[in-house]
Parts: sequence; C-alpha cells; structure tokens
Amino acid sequence: MPASPSAARSVLRERPFVRLWCGTTASGLATWALPFVLGLAVLDRGLTAAGLGIVLATRTVGFLLAVPISGVLADRYSRRAVVWWAGLAAALATPFIALGLGRSIPLMAVAAAIVGAGQGACRPAFQALTAEVVDAGRRRQANAAMTLAVRVTTLVAPAGTALLAAVLDTWWLLMGTGLLWLAAAVLPPRGLPAPARAADGARFFAESGEGVRFFTEFGEGVREARRHPWFLAGLGALAAVIFTGYSATGVALPLVSRDRYGSEAVLAAALTAYTLGALAGALLVARWTPRAQGWTALAGLALYGFAPLSLLLPVHPAVVFAAYALAGLGIEVFNVPWFTATQREVEPRLLARVSSLDFLVSYGLAPAGLAFLAPAIDAFGWQPVLAGCALVCFLAPAAAALAPGSRGFTRPGRP
Repeated sequence: MPASPSAARSVLRERPFVRLWCGTTASGLATWALPFVLGLAVLDRGLTAAGLGIVLATRTVGFLLAVPISGVLADRYSRRAVVWWAGLAAALATPFIALGLGRSIPLMAVAAAIVGAGQGACRPAFQALTAEVVDAGRRRQANAAMTLAVRVTTLVAPAGTALLAAVLDTWWLLMGTGLLWLAAAVLPPRGLPAPARAADGARFFAESGEGVRFFTEFGEGVREARRHPWFLAGLGALAAVIFTGYSATGVALPLVSRDRYGSEAVLAAALTAYTLGALAGALLVARWTPRAQGWTALAGLALYGFAPLSLLLPVHPAVVFAAYALAGLGIEVFNVPWFTATQREVEPRLLARVSSLDFLVSYGLAPAGLAFLAPAIDAFGWQPVLAGCALVCFLAPAAAALAPGSRGFTRPGRP
C-alpha cells in the first residue's frame, strides 16, 4: 500500500517543525556552551574552580525543580507559551551571570539557577509540542531529527566556543548564550488547539473552586504513567543505566585514561566516539522500524554496558573507542522509539507531565550517580565497581523487557 503524501513528505520540509527544530537546537547550543564558557573564565582567573562547581550545581538544581512544574503548566496552558517564558527567563538571566563574573558568586549562582530552570521548563514542553506539530506517522523521523540536533550541539558547542574565544572575551561569549536562549523562545511555532485539555482544565477549576494544586495535577501524570507498564519498566532501566554507566563515563573514564594510558587523549577520543555513534544511531532509527520496537530499543540501551566493561580490562584504546561508539549508537536506538512511543501512547492532555517525569527521573539520578561512584571506587576499588556497573547496564534492560507491553512499547492487548 503506497504511503500517504503526509507520511512520504519529510518533516524537514515542514515550516512548523523546522522552526521547532531550530528552537530546540538553539537551546541545546546554549546549554552545552555555558560550562565551556565558564571553564574559560576559570582559565582566565575570572572564576575559581570552586565557584564553577557552585554555579553549575545551582543550574542543575534549577533544572530539576522546573521540570515537574513546567510539565504541569505545559498541560494546563499552551505548550508554546511555556517555551516562550522559559526561554525568555533564561535569556534575561544570562547577563547577570556575566555581570557577576569576577565580582559575585551568589549573583552568578542565582542567575544560573534561573537559566537551569528555563532549560528544565523547555524539555517537557518541547516534547509535547513535537506531538502537536508533527502527525503520528512522522514522529519517529521528527524525534530522530531532534536527537540529531542534540548530538550535533555536543560537538559544535565546545568547538565553536573555543574558536570564538580567540576573538571574543568571556563576557561576550556569555551574552551569546543569552541570545541563543532568546532564539529558543522566539522560534518555535504555535501548537495545534487542544480543546480536550482546555475542557479538562475548566472541569478541574469548577470542581476545586480555587484550581487544582500542583501536586494533584502532577500526580495525575504519575497515574497516567502507571497505566503503561512498559513505560515504568523502561524508565527504571534508563535510570539504572544512567546511574551506573553514565557515572562510570564521568568518573572512571578520566581516571583510566590518565592512569592506564597516560594521556587525556583517550578520554577525548572515547567521548567523541560516543557522540559519533549516537549520530549514527539517530540516522539508523530514522529509517529503520523494527518489528519489536520496544525490545530492540531496550537491547540498544543494554549496549551501554560495553562502556564500563571496556574500562575493566587492559585493552587497546581502540577497543575503548569501539565500546563507546557502540554505547552511543545504542542510546539513540533506545531514545527515538522511546520518545515516539510516549507521544503515541500517553493521553495528549497529560503528555507534558509524563515527559517531565521521564526527564526528572533520568536527569535527576545523573548527579546522584556521579556523587556515589567516586566514594564507591575509593572503598571497593574501580574494578569491582566497573564490573557492577556493566552488569547493571546489561541486566536492567533485560528485566524491563519482561514487562507487559515492552515488546512494542504499547499497552498490553493493543496492536
């Protein structure tokens, strides 16, 4: 049966999606550039290492606090409006980071928390807006394009920052990230009307008199997530992989690169291989639709176990690079079907809240894993810890594959 014109036409030829993609890319560039710009400030002695840690930590706190709040707001009101206010807040707060540079760490920390909140507020809103702008038949392609943008920014932002630093000082580079946040606020298009969400909001106000409180609305998103066993199982597997595999990359890889191979080049090359593998994975899943999409995605997630496994034994650096390329490919084989299934299966009026739960759990555990792994290595040695990380990365997705509906990331009994 021939494909419909809508399904055959690339999303990259649709103006609304291109605007959304450009807005997402701008926010990604601003997000990834900021740590490198502040790192340059440390080299220029305009910021101490301790100050850098405080500023980046408060940005993470702002992100985690804003994610669930924005999920509720994006379901209650316009998703486009949430992106606008979040991007605008980050753009207006960025000059205060520059103003506090070399003068006031508290001012920089507060401004960074607002920037992080803007970043966190955008994530579930962007996810839900994608489902409004793109029809169901092309969301897989759209999500692959979105994740390609994320991976490209991880390469472009540091390199671009380094090049611009040759002609611009840190103050102007910080202001540039503010302009990127302004672009992220302005570029995304309006989503489709959502009368169901509006009617539901009116019903809530009528029943409560004063409106539904935040925890009640967010709790409804949690209940919606519980209706999908595959979602809870997949989210648990993702959290386990991030807590162990991602933390091994952040803590053990630099140590192994320095102590075993005697050079930071292995660290840089492994992270580059990971990004290139992720780009290849996004391109692969944009064109390939396996029959058992959920099981294939979980198998891709399990590939991350090869990253800590490659650090466990004294192997040639090429083996480490190959393992990280495989991990990057696998994470996108998981991400794109995961996002697409969430947009397909979750009730539209609750999509932003469920997406915020996704980001809150996965991103929230990353700092906890980083904080846990270093003491664990000191206490037990890095070999047992890396072996445990690899084992968790392999077993957690396998356990998630046993959940009802995990084969296709669908509710049990649904074709």
